[in-house]
Amino acid sequence: MPTDTPTAAALQEELLRRARSRAARPAPAPEAVHHGPAPLSHAQRRMWLMDRLGQGGASYSVPFATRLRGPLDLDALASALTALVRRHEILRTRYGQQDGEPYQEVLPAPEAMALRVVETAPDGAGALLAEEAHRPFDLAAGPVPRALVLRHGPQDHTVLLTFHHIALDGASLETVAGELAELYAAATGGTAAEQPAPPQYADFARREQAAADRLEQGLRHWEARLDGISPLRLPRPAHPPADGGARSAGTHTAPLDPRVPVALRELGRQHRATLFTVALAAGFAALHRFTGQDDLVICVAGSHRQGAEMRGLVGLCVNTLPVRVNTGGDPSFTVLVERVREALLDAQQGREVPFDLILERLGAAARDTDGTALIRVSADVLGEPTTLRLPGTVSEYAEVGADEAKFDLSFALVDTDAPAGLVQYGRAALDEEAAAALGTHYGALLTAVADDPDLRLSRLPGAVPAPRHETGAHPAEALLRAHPGVAEAAVLAPAGGPLLAYAVLRGIGGPTPAELRSGLRAVLAPELVPAAVTLLDALPRTADGAPDPARLPGLPSEPAPEGARAVAVTEGFTALLGRQPRPDDDFFLLGGHSLVAVQLAERLRRALKLPLTGLDIMQARTPRAVTALLDAREAERAAAPTVTAAGPRRSREGTVLVTGGTGGVGAFVLRELAAQGRPVLALARPESAHLVAGDGVDVIEGDLTDVAGLRKAVESADAVIHAACTFTRPEVDVTAMAAMVGAWSRGPFVFVSSVDAYGHPAGEWVAEESAPGQPLSPYGQAKLDCEALLLRAAGSQGRGGASAVRSPLVWGPHQRLRDQLRWGATGLLYQAAREGRPLVLPRPGAGGHVWYGAAWVHAAALARSVVSCLDAPVHGVANAVSGHVTWRDLATTLTELLGSDSEILEADEVHPDLDHRWHYHADRLSPSLRLQPGEDWRAVLAEMAGPSEG
Repeated sequence: MPTDTPTAAALQEELLRRARSRAARPAPAPEAVHHGPAPLSHAQRRMWLMDRLGQGGASYSVPFATRLRGPLDLDALASALTALVRRHEILRTRYGQQDGEPYQEVLPAPEAMALRVVETAPDGAGALLAEEAHRPFDLAAGPVPRALVLRHGPQDHTVLLTFHHIALDGASLETVAGELAELYAAATGGTAAEQPAPPQYADFARREQAAADRLEQGLRHWEARLDGISPLRLPRPAHPPADGGARSAGTHTAPLDPRVPVALRELGRQHRATLFTVALAAGFAALHRFTGQDDLVICVAGSHRQGAEMRGLVGLCVNTLPVRVNTGGDPSFTVLVERVREALLDAQQGREVPFDLILERLGAAARDTDGTALIRVSADVLGEPTTLRLPGTVSEYAEVGADEAKFDLSFALVDTDAPAGLVQYGRAALDEEAAAALGTHYGALLTAVADDPDLRLSRLPGAVPAPRHETGAHPAEALLRAHPGVAEAAVLAPAGGPLLAYAVLRGIGGPTPAELRSGLRAVLAPELVPAAVTLLDALPRTADGAPDPARLPGLPSEPAPEGARAVAVTEGFTALLGRQPRPDDDFFLLGGHSLVAVQLAERLRRALKLPLTGLDIMQARTPRAVTALLDAREAERAAAPTVTAAGPRRSREGTVLVTGGTGGVGAFVLRELAAQGRPVLALARPESAHLVAGDGVDVIEGDLTDVAGLRKAVESADAVIHAACTFTRPEVDVTAMAAMVGAWSRGPFVFVSSVDAYGHPAGEWVAEESAPGQPLSPYGQAKLDCEALLLRAAGSQGRGGASAVRSPLVWGPHQRLRDQLRWGATGLLYQAAREGRPLVLPRPGAGGHVWYGAAWVHAAALARSVVSCLDAPVHGVANAVSGHVTWRDLATTLTELLGSDSEILEADEVHPDLDHRWHYHADRLSPSLRLQPGEDWRAVLAEMAGPSEG
């Protein structure tokens, strides 16, 4: 057949093109024969456990941000992202639990992925990106990637995609970026992208589980390799950071001359080592100089990506490899490089063994007796970051500050056009001054070995930090006194005995001894942690006012705990750890680990109907302490009114459903309803039901994550007051509101919203129902979305009127509200005043704004306003504001109430938490907002800062 006609030539060219395309790419992975839930891989299991223990946070978010200059087709980008999620099942997977074991389940492919678009100037992008990266994921709902587009101009955008680490690693990010670019190009061109079917992660997890019985030899290898190692001792801060959580990170960066990475790469070539190996050796050298220890372990990232079947796989395929090196004998740096190379090769031999299985095999040896983990330090080489390269645009990497540390200490060589030595550290784990010195020394050390690799370790930059010489009170005593629930404290060191601590609480219902000791253990070196904390009604003192040691009790010799809770705890330890514990046996020394802690807490929670978490187990650690914790929580429940379980249908006319009754706002709403004699149905978890029960209050079990329970609760009531909120999981809040509105069929509905829904308005005074100003926080956006769901449905299909009541800071004499005083914007001032540090406020006029402060509302006034909407709905949005207070007035009052001598300073730089400059009109609810005696802001702050009620 002739092939020289145009039609035949074109056809032949197309066939050749397709043939080359098939030959150039790997064969499509066979379609999985498995369906339904799959096991978690070991790497996923660790992420899931961190989430269950509340230790995940932003450190396990994977933000991927790129600034794009040029025309950006948002519809094409949304189409490309939707296609990507359809291709890779791991991006639409949820994580559940059955019989104590986690599983993963693929959700249906979405019809379309949403892009959230925010107008903002380039200099405002950093805060918005960080805020989005900090938004938590709900693993039970499915960690579908989130997309945020910041529009700086018609042809200037920053695109942020945020994933959860349980679904994606660094190699996956390269795949995602490449495929998104191809899919975007196809969408803008109106064609379909030709991409091979990718392998699916659930199949990898199933293969890993099937091969688990072949890991025994590798486990024995690691057990022998890590035998006898001791957890690293790092100089801890004397006081925990007041402005960060347990994983809050600090970073010190030392710029390097561009010749340094070149010289280090050449050094590696001469010794048959990679640049990574040389950088790892520098990490060991710096750690040796910093700690004075010879026998050290640094962990590095390994990969399970082996073979053609893994090509194009999106998922978590990394593993943690502990590398153990002895730096003894003062070797030269070149000798150390050879030692590290051999140790790294040895670690690679066991790369298939999951890190969590290594820790389980090590058991109690995986951490010290005070809970210090064996693996605390990591090292890496950081190259050019991945960017999203879309056709027709110029891309630039955008930094997203997550500010959370996965490890207590991390070394990194930045191998880019701007080389640097980087030290990241957990601010609760490492002293700030010591970390700053280490960062400087690490950069100098990299330069020194690049210039002269034959230098011995003793001649390299670095030094062991000088021990702190504490003046005044013992560090443990100072920390106890700083605790908001402690009025007085003393720490004594009896001759020949252990360190003992004594504390007097500010009121009933304060922290337990186990909680106080756990807090000390988190921030102090082991030798500074008292063996016990004893609570006293009063601290005995001598005539001159000093604590009287002669009248303080010694370490008690307690009998074994008795009763049903003690039996349940012992049985739980025995069932899950395989042996019956003694009262003071340590959970970790018995072989416990994080998954067992979660399982034990859930077992005891179900059996005893008391609140308990895996983190409680890991902090209490002994059967005696766990039993004491449960006894305290049972005492709280016993002191509460008897709970009346509500039936599936309403039994009293006019019943008002209240959510959030265990919170501060909800508690005041319940009081107001009771004062008016209205029948109430309160939504609460079983273990918290006693906190809301009372005369005229029925309890129905459920929470915001129980969608079916929410619907039933709404169907059982004649009116709804929705005051519950997760604060940190906006997607749960919106889903819960959608379920409640869907079940709403009669009567009024009042939603307790927030002035955060206004975002950052342009003017100083904000009218009720004003349009939001950007930027809008995820929390504020969720409130806005919930309001929209409610107000759209109001008045239809028999529904009554709707009211969205926006409140600012809520102050009132309730423990939950006291806790809020100690965090956020007010907490920044409160903690500084407690510790005697300067209170730095924005100077009037800074940033072009004459007033800085906060709006506030008394909880009782807010409750009156909310309840008034049952009889007189506002049919829209209303503000509930008692007044406005400047930061200076608030700071002055706090220092007076706390007896602090902190200095109050003003600066032109405005702290993000104090950048609040708006006043809110509150006209619609003004009759209910009129302050009653004792409701002025100074009086309520005095109640909140004083001893708590029982």
